[in-house]
Amino acid sequence: MTENATHTPASNPELPTQYAPAEVEGKLYERWVERGYFTADASSEKPPYTIVIPPPNVTGALHLGHAFQVTLMDALTRRKRMQGFETLWLPGMDHAGIATQNKVEQQLGEEGKSRHDIGREAFTERVWQWKEEYGGRILGQLRRLGAGLDWSRERFTMDEGLSRAVQTIFKRLYDDELIYRAERIINWCPRCLTAISDIEVDYQDDDGELVSLKYGEGDETLVVATTRVETMLGDTAVAVHPEDERYAHLIGKRIKLPLTDRTIPVVADAHVDPEFGTGAVKVTPAHDPNDFAIGQRHGLESLTVMDERGVITVPGPFQGLDRFEARSAIVAALREQGRVVAEKRPYVHSVGHCSRCKTTIEPRLSLQWWVKVETLAKAAGDAVRDDRVTLHPKEMEKRYFDWVDNLNDWCISRQLWWGHRIPVWYGPEGQVVCVGPDDEAPTGEGWTQDEDVLDTWFSSGLWPFSTLGWPERTPDLEKFYSTDVLLTGHDIIFFWVVRMMMFGLYAMDGEIPFKTVALTGLVRDEFGKKMSKSNPNAVDPLTWMDAYGSDAVRFTLANGANPGADVPIGEDWVKASRNFANKIWNATRFALMNGATVDGPLPDAATMTATDRWILSRLNKTVAEVDRFYDEYEFAKVSDALYHYAWDEVFDWYVELSKTTFFAGGEQAEVSGRVLGEVLDVTLRLLHPIVPFVTETLWTTLTGGESLVVADWPKDSGFRDEAAEAEIELVQQVVTEVRRFKGDQGLNALQKVPARLTLTGTALAPHEAAIRHLLRLQPAEEGFHATATLPVAGAQVALDLSGTIDVPAERKRLAKDLGAAEKEKAQAEGKLGNEAFLAKAPDNVVEKIHARLAKANADIERITAQLANLPQG
Repeated sequence: MTENATHTPASNPELPTQYAPAEVEGKLYERWVERGYFTADASSEKPPYTIVIPPPNVTGALHLGHAFQVTLMDALTRRKRMQGFETLWLPGMDHAGIATQNKVEQQLGEEGKSRHDIGREAFTERVWQWKEEYGGRILGQLRRLGAGLDWSRERFTMDEGLSRAVQTIFKRLYDDELIYRAERIINWCPRCLTAISDIEVDYQDDDGELVSLKYGEGDETLVVATTRVETMLGDTAVAVHPEDERYAHLIGKRIKLPLTDRTIPVVADAHVDPEFGTGAVKVTPAHDPNDFAIGQRHGLESLTVMDERGVITVPGPFQGLDRFEARSAIVAALREQGRVVAEKRPYVHSVGHCSRCKTTIEPRLSLQWWVKVETLAKAAGDAVRDDRVTLHPKEMEKRYFDWVDNLNDWCISRQLWWGHRIPVWYGPEGQVVCVGPDDEAPTGEGWTQDEDVLDTWFSSGLWPFSTLGWPERTPDLEKFYSTDVLLTGHDIIFFWVVRMMMFGLYAMDGEIPFKTVALTGLVRDEFGKKMSKSNPNAVDPLTWMDAYGSDAVRFTLANGANPGADVPIGEDWVKASRNFANKIWNATRFALMNGATVDGPLPDAATMTATDRWILSRLNKTVAEVDRFYDEYEFAKVSDALYHYAWDEVFDWYVELSKTTFFAGGEQAEVSGRVLGEVLDVTLRLLHPIVPFVTETLWTTLTGGESLVVADWPKDSGFRDEAAEAEIELVQQVVTEVRRFKGDQGLNALQKVPARLTLTGTALAPHEAAIRHLLRLQPAEEGFHATATLPVAGAQVALDLSGTIDVPAERKRLAKDLGAAEKEKAQAEGKLGNEAFLAKAPDNVVEKIHARLAKANADIERITAQLANLPQG
């Protein structure tokens, strides 16, 4: 079942009576790192297995979302390492342009300064200082979680090697005419003072106002409606549909633009919907993407009416007003002129907000750098369509294709100082030179470098190959690319996954950046609500790790990880996982104290008890099941299978059923001790990727082995014993039924009761001692009087309940329950016998009444049997 399952255990191994995670976890992790278990060898002949961590922001601290994904990646890499792969899990951080710059600007603000006060060079130096002092906290916290990362290969998106990669791919894309500079409408954040991409805009329904305005004079009048009245100052046309007869006489004419001394043309454009509103729309090419397109088609002028902070720049009474102040002032001025035809407040409509600072986005005409995505996006789509890259779960493919097939050109320039500066120089005669990493930048009077930096996602889009040494063909790149799995949240499939697909296929000559994309959901609280710092439901996972141990947090997260689905988590569930770790600990202590061993091969099956053969058969089925679930990224099913096998079958049944064998001693106890050792050895190996700390402590004590991190992953030996499984199932039926009966009689599960077992002629006979032990059944000595006889699984269990229960009180309680069940039955039968009711009642209502009747009949049968089994008198 495992290739190295025969270590000699330490002499007289002992474990403390209780598991104390805080005393174990930190020391164990440092030992793993010091011994180099997580360090990959590019020269190894083992098959590679590679995962690059989604780089957390340098501003970040560990939250449950990080802990969730890291737990799953750690489980994958630990298992693959145990399976004999040369496993690289590469760590690193993202410089997080806007977020990090905002942090340092806040610091400067507290000193009464701005970045402009100290200049670009000093500001950038200040950010590097901040990064060294505060950055990367999350990577240290990942050690607490047990993340088996190769720290020798830690990368940062602005380190020297990755900066070289960024400059190289920019140059190549530029030379291939896939990067260009153009004036387009972009999403502008007046707070962050930079362009942001479409996917960095969060849309939400806001209360606004819809104002209908009259343009023109006399017969040459049009009514337009807008939610952004302030932009009318930049209108350069009104557009109508070419076939709209209402406005045919106006097409080509110029009409008066209110509040200005300008006239603007009426143009015919098929983009206009004649059925929507009045069928006429104002056109502001510099402040709306659709209007910009209309302006391009009709040669309209683009007038920018606001500055970068959203302040009106048009000379006149509104100059200097913030855009929202101007909105109110302009409506008031138009109202005075009788130009306001209608006002609707509140008018709920979708409004874009900056995903980082939540400021309302302002569409703005701006000169920016762009990536032409058509061919890149097609390649990214084709890689999934032809199954070179697999998405889990498969239903996420539709979202992926919806995005990648409709991708607009990507605005990659940002008006920031922190980030990779665009490697383009402008000369005094209008020259434009793009500089690669090995090129000399132009020098001399009048040459200047572009002021902008690149979008953070530009550099993180190179992550799967830049971290391995690209553009050089390094040993790491040769060995570990393509990576095997990208495990990330479905919420950044557009931000990051598509970017990596486009750049990876382009830079690596068609080689995919990863073979599989395993998409996870988001972590939510136990009621399914989104966790947020602004809500009281946000949880610091370090607090739970301090209280319950890292294994408990990890197991809880993995146990909720269904592909693509959100993960609810609550403290009670972490407590339950802590209890599971304690159960593993206590069961292993029992095993060690009762001769469990991994020394030597397994005994011949003929020398084993049916209980031994049963647990080994179930063990091999569990190994096969766990492997299948891992290969399908079904982490919740992995956890569930291991939990029920370990707790229910090993600890609650096998250990308890075997106690009589261990207590009796002798050769049979030695055989079962070897079986128990094998079962625990393999079970701890199976559990290790998810709960590494407690399993490492127990396994090294049990086996004397070096470390589970480098132990062999269990293999299904093929051993099956269906007869033994059927036999133990009969034992379980007897124990379960008698326990249920004792409970129904109000008896404690541990309460001893005299009993006579008639097991002859059944497969149960060899298990009488174990059945008596599990049920606390005493021998039927002199004076035994069978007051209840239960036929179970072909056997009979006769119990003497004299003196164990208050018979009159129990009879009274059961009679009351029987009366309630009979009343329920009568009501259900009455409704089902009513033809008028049945004719009108919906099918689901009738089904519920049938179910009530069935339950009532079952209750009557059960209670009647209990009454009959009570002692007389």
